[in-house]
Amino acid sequence: MIRFALLRHGATEWNAAGRLQGRRDIPLSAAGLEQFADRSLPQTYGTRVWYCSPLQRARQTASALGLRPVIEPALIEMDWGDYEGHTIAELQAMHGPAFAANEDRGLDLQPPGGESPRQIQARLLPWLKNLAATGQDAGAVTHKGVIRAILALAFDWPMLGKPPVKLDWRCLQEFRITGAGRPELLAANIPLEPKT
Repeated sequence: MIRFALLRHGATEWNAAGRLQGRRDIPLSAAGLEQFADRSLPQTYGTRVWYCSPLQRARQTASALGLRPVIEPALIEMDWGDYEGHTIAELQAMHGPAFAANEDRGLDLQPPGGESPRQIQARLLPWLKNLAATGQDAGAVTHKGVIRAILALAFDWPMLGKPPVKLDWRCLQEFRITGAGRPELLAANIPLEPKT
C-alpha cells in the first residue's frame, strides 16, 4: 500500500462564474494564482513523487507550489461534453426534467458527448494499481471530478445525496491505495502551509 495525496487546482474564471469546464484548457485566474503565492506543501509531502493532469490549470498550480510533476493523462478532468461551458442554471433551463433525470443517475450521470464519473473510475483504477505497485508514496494535482470519483470509490458512494466527507478544495486529501488500486481515505482537508 502507498499513501496518495490529492490537491485540486486553483481557481479559474470559469470556476468563479460557475461554468462546467471539464476538458476546456482554461488557465488559472489572477485569484487562482494568488491562492498559492504564499502557500507551500507540508514538508513531508515535498519528497513524494508528484503527478499532474495535463490541463494547464493543474500544471500552473503544481508550478506555483514548486513541483515538477509527471504529467499523467488519467488525471484529466471529466469530459462534460455538451454541458461544458454552461452553468447548472443554464442547463436546467435548457434541458428541464431531462437534466434533472441525468443528475439523478449519480455515478452514471453522463452528459451528451461526455463521460460519467463511473467512466472516470474505470480509467483511474488501472493507473492507481500501477501506482501502488511502485511502492512509493505519491501526490497529484488534479480536478474536482477526479477527486470526487476517487472519494466515491473509497466509500462505495453512488454519488447521490451528500458526499460521505465534506472536502475543502483548498486542502490536500490523503488516501491509501491498496495493491488492487482501491483508495481508502486516511485524512481529509490537510491545509497547505504558509511559505517561510
